[in-house]
Amino acid sequence: MGKALYIAEKPSVAQEFAKALHLRAGRHDGYLESDDAVVTWCVGHLVTMSYPEAYDEKYKRWSLEALPFLPEEFRYEVIPAVAKQFRIVSSLLHREDVERIYVCTDSGREGEYIYRLVEQMAGVKGKERRRVWIDSQTEEEILRGIREAKDLSAYDNLSASAYLRAKEDYLMGINFSRLLTLKYGNSISGYLKTKYAVISVGRVMTCVQGMVVRREREIREFVETPFYRVVACIQAEAPEGAAAFEGEWRAAPESRYFASPHLYKENGFKEEEKARELIRYLKEETPELTCRILSVEKKKEKKNPPLLYNLAELQNECSRRFKISPDETLRIVQELYEKKLVTYPRTDARVLSTAVAKEIHKNLNGLMKYEPAVPYLQEIAAMGSHKGLARTRYVNDKQITDHYAIIPTGQGLLALNSVAHTAKSVYDIIVRRFLSIFYPAAVYQKVSVTAGMKTEQFFAGLRVLAEEGYLKVAGVPEQKKEEPAGLMEAVAGLKKGMTLPVSALEIREGKTSPPKRYSSGSLILAMENAGQLIEDEELREQIKGCGIGTSATRGEILKKLFNNKYLALNKKTQIVTPTLQGEMIYDVVDHSIRSLLNPELTASWEKGLGYVADGQITSDEYMEKLEHFIRARTSGVLGLNNQYQLRSCYDKAAAFYKTKSKNKKPEGGNGVKKK
Repeated sequence: MGKALYIAEKPSVAQEFAKALHLRAGRHDGYLESDDAVVTWCVGHLVTMSYPEAYDEKYKRWSLEALPFLPEEFRYEVIPAVAKQFRIVSSLLHREDVERIYVCTDSGREGEYIYRLVEQMAGVKGKERRRVWIDSQTEEEILRGIREAKDLSAYDNLSASAYLRAKEDYLMGINFSRLLTLKYGNSISGYLKTKYAVISVGRVMTCVQGMVVRREREIREFVETPFYRVVACIQAEAPEGAAAFEGEWRAAPESRYFASPHLYKENGFKEEEKARELIRYLKEETPELTCRILSVEKKKEKKNPPLLYNLAELQNECSRRFKISPDETLRIVQELYEKKLVTYPRTDARVLSTAVAKEIHKNLNGLMKYEPAVPYLQEIAAMGSHKGLARTRYVNDKQITDHYAIIPTGQGLLALNSVAHTAKSVYDIIVRRFLSIFYPAAVYQKVSVTAGMKTEQFFAGLRVLAEEGYLKVAGVPEQKKEEPAGLMEAVAGLKKGMTLPVSALEIREGKTSPPKRYSSGSLILAMENAGQLIEDEELREQIKGCGIGTSATRGEILKKLFNNKYLALNKKTQIVTPTLQGEMIYDVVDHSIRSLLNPELTASWEKGLGYVADGQITSDEYMEKLEHFIRARTSGVLGLNNQYQLRSCYDKAAAFYKTKSKNKKPEGGNGVKKK
């Protein structure tokens, strides 16, 4: 009987497969072997796309005449640094005693691509091939993946989308980087007084760069506007004496200022004198200021536990709480995955599958060995909430494509002692988010009061936490202001028609705020949502599915922009800002291939790859659209004569950085370093 060959993506993963299979394997150079199985690995990518000069020596020299570069057939080559491991894997694939191949690379588009390239270069034919698709590296999950492995052909569409993604990034990167460098590189290097300037652009990278530059320019051009609010200090009777609460004036329909051009929104004035005029009117012919209660509304507000983490949400949380980059977060959670502590990290889903929900007690039981979780697990067991998980919003098979959300496996806890402190913290927030879904909603008691003075109305809203619910386990401090219980009791006791004294009418000056700069985490979220920085979790879920890049690539894209020095990252705050060079390249793209800066268009390319993976369109249809795009944009740039306009843009950007270099650097590390 022939042997089975298991091909993993990394040596550490290959070891886990060998353990799960209980192989008494002899160690060889680059693989493990027993009587009935062989386990080997790819060390990440072993094969890559060839540079243009591999097609023709003429492409080694960058030339406008040689563009666009659109080969009829793409060439690939073994990466020299890992050529030895490729030869080992290739020889194992061709062994006559190997009858069945189990593809065990990471369960996703990139993992599929890694194996398919190896198989292509090795020229393997006629062997039975099965795809192992797993969500964690626990022994139970590995064995299930092997047992349920499908024929590799079931993943042919995913493979096609993987090849297309690589071809798209390759063709756009090579053609547009060469095109713009040849057309505008000298103008940038001349302006910056450098030896040369390469304008590196890409389908996703340039779009993200544009998001940051546009945001920075919005902040730069923002003009602060003052406004003036009128606040009434209202006295109410509390159990322990008088208690005061504030009511804010708004221009209700009955107000003499309703729809006035002097208003700033509906609750303030553009000029302080108008606020003073309102106070004078309210004080006219009134020896003592009072107000009458027009309405008192009491209600309970529930706040449900948030959905589970996908990679983007986790990267945003870690950027905010631990001030670590998305790339570092992915590295940490990948390490936790490889140590069996958490499920597969490169996921877009924030829910679980029905199948996982049925077995969730295993994860919970395993976490009894994680001491910080024990008190919460005991409460969950007492509530029995885990039994009804499948009927909650945290389980939805329709919202899962390749993998479900990131959760703790309940296994591998001894390995937690060997990871760094930050990795322990990341694991802890994953556990707490997971345990939160078994707790009830947090409940707030809210009281809304409307008070009247003459024709004007003042509004007050008070809020207090009545039931802690999931906040008990979440480990996230509640940031919204809460009122003292005594004051809440006093305000809740108010009745319509009551008259209360007003101790003061005050003017509060406010100022409009500029947009916030992106942090590394919020930028990841904006990429996931096609360029929209959406704070509201529910809304994010509604528009999800057409992001820029993928969960597996977004952190790496940011890292490349930082390494190219197009964007700057403040490591202490994780704030992201553009550099002068980054802004100049933005202007070049904006005046030549503006569509590369369009988040919606970039997201549509990603969605098209999804259509290929789903079998809705063919590879040929996708490539036809891609090649037309590259030809049209190349032709358009070659016909441009816009150096003068660009010089004006460079001057405007440089003036800002020159001014900043004389002053303290702004948050995020903006500024030009002197050479």
